[in-house]
Amino acid sequence: MLSNKTAVVTGSTSGIGLAIARGLAKEGANIVINGLGDAGEIEAERAGIEKDFGVKCVYSPANMMKPDEIAGMIDLAQTEFGAVDILVNNAGIQHVAPVDEFPLDKWDAIIAINMSSAFHATRAALPGMKKKGWGRVINTASAHALVASPYKSAYVTAKHGIAGFTKTAALEVAQQGITVNAVCPGYVWTPLVEKQIPDTAKARGITEEQVKTDVMLAGQPTKEFVTVDQVAGFVVFLCSDAAASITGSILPIDGGWTAQ
Repeated sequence: MLSNKTAVVTGSTSGIGLAIARGLAKEGANIVINGLGDAGEIEAERAGIEKDFGVKCVYSPANMMKPDEIAGMIDLAQTEFGAVDILVNNAGIQHVAPVDEFPLDKWDAIIAINMSSAFHATRAALPGMKKKGWGRVINTASAHALVASPYKSAYVTAKHGIAGFTKTAALEVAQQGITVNAVCPGYVWTPLVEKQIPDTAKARGITEEQVKTDVMLAGQPTKEFVTVDQVAGFVVFLCSDAAASITGSILPIDGGWTAQ
């Protein structure tokens, strides 16, 4: 479905982003992965994408807090593959604290990585998409693009901002063969989430199972974690011709969280 197309996926060395990168590669797209982690593990994932799907995959270490490096990542993709057809703005971080205690550096980092980086990457990629008359920009938002939770002021602000940016960008390119959408996962089962469970259980004096059902999944009516493959499959669909009329949409994949 995506043969001869190139996808850049930020925050894709693990978790949701890696699943998206692999999902797009499975459909034939060449891939630029980006993110943090152990160099050997990143290389293993990069090489694995090439081996498993017969596409080409390169790694960009671009820092999502630095606009010039973000532009360089898009330039790398264009130099290596000739174009950026698909951009998935997935990079994100989290910090939890009351507003009056929220560290200023954490606020700035979350806004930069979770929101502003999507603007910088999209700004750099759109001219090439316009030239080709085809493109897909998919922003990983969150259920928190639609609803709020206490102690997550920076994250909720950034994800609400992503929703607004998605709608605005979609309107600007609606007649140029380019769609812009945001997917909004609820709690997704990732290694990062899994690692949080023992500490949360200890801190709250409850069992690990109670952390899952009574804390993490309290607002998710299905009481099931979203899987990374489900998010990846959703993104792949949005890149298909069948999704050509879906644009400017803020699309939950949250087990019913935002239906309440």
